[in-house]
Amino acid sequence: MSPPRPDPPRQDGDHTHGIHPLPAAVASQMAAGQVIDSLAAALRELVENALDAQASRITVQLWPQAGRLQVADNGLGLSPTDLERAATPHSTSKIYGEPDLWQVKTLGFRGQALHSLAQVGELRLCSRTATGDSGWQVTYSPQGEPLTLTPVAMAPGTIASLSRLFLTWPGRRQSLSPQGRQRRELQRVIHHAALCHPQVTWRVEIDDRPWLTLTPSPNLRSLLPQILPAVTPADLRETPTSTDCHGLIGLPDRYHRPRPDWIKLAINGRVVTLPEFELGLLQTFRHTLPRHRYPLCLIHLRLPPEQVDWHRSPDKSMVYLHRFDSWLEGARQTIEALLGPAGGPIPGPAGLPQGGKTTEAEGHYGWLGSPSMDLSDPLPRSSPSLRAVAQVHQRYILAEQPDGLCLIEQHIAHERVIYEGLQDHWQLLALPNPLVLEGLTPTQVEHLQQLGLEVEAFGPQGWLIRNAPAPLIQRQDLAAALIELSGSDNLEKALVATACRTAIRNGTPLSLPEMQRLLQDWQGTRHPRTCPHGRPICLTLTETSLARFFKRHWVIGKSHGI
Repeated sequence: MSPPRPDPPRQDGDHTHGIHPLPAAVASQMAAGQVIDSLAAALRELVENALDAQASRITVQLWPQAGRLQVADNGLGLSPTDLERAATPHSTSKIYGEPDLWQVKTLGFRGQALHSLAQVGELRLCSRTATGDSGWQVTYSPQGEPLTLTPVAMAPGTIASLSRLFLTWPGRRQSLSPQGRQRRELQRVIHHAALCHPQVTWRVEIDDRPWLTLTPSPNLRSLLPQILPAVTPADLRETPTSTDCHGLIGLPDRYHRPRPDWIKLAINGRVVTLPEFELGLLQTFRHTLPRHRYPLCLIHLRLPPEQVDWHRSPDKSMVYLHRFDSWLEGARQTIEALLGPAGGPIPGPAGLPQGGKTTEAEGHYGWLGSPSMDLSDPLPRSSPSLRAVAQVHQRYILAEQPDGLCLIEQHIAHERVIYEGLQDHWQLLALPNPLVLEGLTPTQVEHLQQLGLEVEAFGPQGWLIRNAPAPLIQRQDLAAALIELSGSDNLEKALVATACRTAIRNGTPLSLPEMQRLLQDWQGTRHPRTCPHGRPICLTLTETSLARFFKRHWVIGKSHGI
């Protein structure tokens, strides 16, 4: 809660190290003003001050019905002089002049939060610096002026107390009543702050009862299971925390959500709302998740201060982002890397999530990867990490990995291979004999033409097709395949439909070389965990799981095994 000490005084002016009022010309350029419209907003401002004060431990106490809260931290603390200035309007230790508005390096910088809190409730600050002999307590008037300054015994840090919130604001006082919604908002404030600062210890009480505790973690992969108990670290993949575009995702075959509520973007330590950016992140997951399911995705951009304009909304939840397209592309590349194979076998879930359905038919398969691919070639193109052992029910491939076994469904594994091949090389070939389709609607004709097919009217109800996608050319069900494609209003849907139709059908026997070749091609795909419909492809049994099941840790009599 206490603001941090700024850098040494600037050379272009005479500035002190403590809290000071900003010039009117600087204050007028900020998107500031009254932003305390709820208990959660008050909590957010105090928490951000604590983080700016370099706190490693933050304790929050809330009494929602009474409109009261307290935030204690072990940060840098404030001197008595700074305490007297802390709640006056536009007084801050974090910026000095107009150039600093475009070099914001802290969560707070306007000097307006404490002043706004004093206006809507009774504000009291207690603070002590690391070098201070004792702490000092100050209470403030609604105008932010100090009323009392008294010494108080306390550890270094700051304790901010706000009571009688909205007592003279009846309209906003009503926001304190709905317990469910209010608690969700309070929880969101803590969670968002913790996601950006996982090294901080959090302890939250509501009405003098423990409510939320988060222990410090080296990274988000360790922290997130404390926030989402259904998630385990094995469900997540994360980039190194030192990267400028730090990303964490839930692996699509292990964890996804019914709502897009965990697609989050943070910039320089604060979660922000940029719908266009979030939509771009969501698009990166297309065809890796089941229909109507959404990813868990967090991107934290650490950008040069001049690339971010924080003066878009009073609560700083929305920003103007310079070079928007380049930062979005970098974030999407981060997600693509996390979705791809991490080297070695693809781990599978202990329990498969329910996914979308793929229309399949028993019977013979046709095109595999490319029309010229020879599955009988016994020599793999590179050393595989999975070794095909057997085919189960002519549906699954049983494979050995360095640390256990894998069961791969052949149809959807092949579907992923074909789909990514079509993404890289969508080719239309002329039909040896044009095909006539009957009864197409104008919309269906338009869809086929958008895909590049040559469609001509032929008689009162017929349409002559002169070319088709390469994988479908030699198929006996070409007419049905083209009618299916006519329902695709974009190329992506057409790729998925083509891949599904041309992949190996379940019920097709495969030789060991054919299975090995398919495993190798599948492992080389960009998104090997799920098929384009979002179904998980692989189920893994690790050696640890096998040992646990067969009780190899038991010692009964004389054991001759290992």
